[in-house]
Amino acid sequence: MESALSIKGQITIPKEIREHLRVHPGDRVKFFIHPNGTVVILPKIPITELRGMLASKTARRATVEEMESGIAAGATASFRRGKRP
Repeated sequence: MESALSIKGQITIPKEIREHLRVHPGDRVKFFIHPNGTVVILPKIPITELRGMLASKTARRATVEEMESGIAAGATASFRRGKRP
C-alpha cells in the first residue's frame, strides 16, 4: 500500500490501515523513529480506555499494607541476591 504526500505535508492513511489501527477522524496517532530508520505509526490510546485493562472485574484489590509488604519482600530478596539500588 502507498499514499502520496500533499503539498502541505499531509498523507491519507489507507482505509485498510485505518481499520487495522481502529482509528477514526479526530483520533490522534504517534510516530516512532527506530534507530535503523524505520518509522512506526500507532494509535494514541486515551487513558480512559486503559481503565480496568489489567484487573478482572472479580479481582480483589490489594490493600496499601499488602502492597507495602510486597515491596518490602521484593527489596529484601533483591538485597539478598546482591542487587542493591
